[in-house]
Amino acid sequence: MGRNSEKIEKLKKLRKNALEMGGEKAVSKQHDQGKLTARERLDRLFDPGTFREVDMFVKHRCVDFGMDKTDIAADGVVTGYGYVNDRPVFAYSQDFTARAGTLGEMHAKKICKIMDLAHKAGAPVVGFNDSGGARIQEGVDALCGYGEIFYRNSTCSGVIPQISAIMGPTAGGAVYSPAMTDWIFMVKKTSHMFITGPQVIKSVTGEEITFEDLGGALTHNEKSGVAHFACESEDHAIDQIKELLSYLPLNNMEDPPVVKTGDDPNRMEESLDTFIPDDANTAYDVKTIIESIVDNGEYFEPHALYAKNMVICFARLNGKTVGIIANQPNFLAGCLDIDASDKATRFIRFCDAFNIPLLTIADVPGYMPGSNQEWGGIIRHGAKLLWCYSEATVPKLLLIVRKDYGGAYLAMSSKHLGADIVFAWPSAEIAVMGAEGAANIIHRKTIKEADDPEAKRKEKIEEYRELFSNPYRAARRGYIDDVIIPSETRPRLIEALEIMYSKRQVLPPKKHGNIPV
Repeated sequence: MGRNSEKIEKLKKLRKNALEMGGEKAVSKQHDQGKLTARERLDRLFDPGTFREVDMFVKHRCVDFGMDKTDIAADGVVTGYGYVNDRPVFAYSQDFTARAGTLGEMHAKKICKIMDLAHKAGAPVVGFNDSGGARIQEGVDALCGYGEIFYRNSTCSGVIPQISAIMGPTAGGAVYSPAMTDWIFMVKKTSHMFITGPQVIKSVTGEEITFEDLGGALTHNEKSGVAHFACESEDHAIDQIKELLSYLPLNNMEDPPVVKTGDDPNRMEESLDTFIPDDANTAYDVKTIIESIVDNGEYFEPHALYAKNMVICFARLNGKTVGIIANQPNFLAGCLDIDASDKATRFIRFCDAFNIPLLTIADVPGYMPGSNQEWGGIIRHGAKLLWCYSEATVPKLLLIVRKDYGGAYLAMSSKHLGADIVFAWPSAEIAVMGAEGAANIIHRKTIKEADDPEAKRKEKIEEYRELFSNPYRAARRGYIDDVIIPSETRPRLIEALEIMYSKRQVLPPKKHGNIPV
């Protein structure tokens, strides 16, 4: 055997060792917990045969606590690039079978390298998080590693899409990188996120709580809003990631991909003509409207379990990606509150960063009243919505289907905040407030002095409703561009999107604004 053959054999052996990860026993334990390995996750994400690994042979440099005698395959993280649905994507996948996927100096350098490559190439980065946290034996070097990753999360933000998949434990400083990315996927029962775990909480505060209740997928999808998707399995999570990527451009210099959906852009939806209830206080599901107007009735909804009074989703109109923001009358009457404002704000800013046009569907009675909302900062949080709509320079379409009152009217992408094309259905009501409240204030004295106050009150309510509870007063002022028949909504929106697709708007030069976070 020649020297070259020996070198090739050595390479093959090194590769084999790396591919075995933490060893057969550790891999079996991972599978027994219902989890895929780091490499299996990448195999399922990337198109077959396209993934190319980077830094397979990286080793840690720690010599303390006997670490000089400890070998960690690929230093606990697999990194590389390939193609997802024929489009370039970079990824890293922490390997819990190799020293619990703990993050040390070289582990972090591998992640940073792949993020730098993604940034330079202008392609999304996907991170599979499954780690025991900082590698304590490496001390401050591990902390340095987290800091380097956080810095790149910030510099990549708004330049390339960043997606985090929580596939196991993610604790302490490890949670901040996912929180700085655009989208977080979690798996029910097997993924957890928290700053301090149940044991620490019990020792400090005496509170007893389980991993799942503290930081499980449903906790972060329903209560905290930290995560955007609660998936049934790891395969489901990876399928969802692929679907999300299909709606997004590779970077902020590109437009989103255009897909042939086969749905007629001129399709009319007759059912919408009778969809809005006659009683303005009757609830309905706004998702029915969304399904009726988007291509093939298909949409992709983040944050489905959080702040359900607001719906956000990606969909397509004549093959073009749009971001939809809609009030949900089925939940809290569609009122704007703290959580709904935050949910919509972050989605709008993401869409604006990545050239995704916005469609807003408004049916909102106002901001949520109450001391909890006021003390929680509804003024500050509600102002975010005003801010981000004003700041967004992508095409902005607004469809008003029913109530659109007061400050909430302004906040839901009104013409005054820069909406490009505003449509209203005949059922739209644009006013400072509802007819009953307005009549009670304006005609308080007249009603009080009337022989029959209740009859007078009803008369004044109907009078106000006739004047303002319709779209025509706003249309006379040019605040609505057209009142349309509901059944023609889809073709009218598609026409408006097509005509505004080449929109170019430049904001005043500045480093950045000071958003009321």
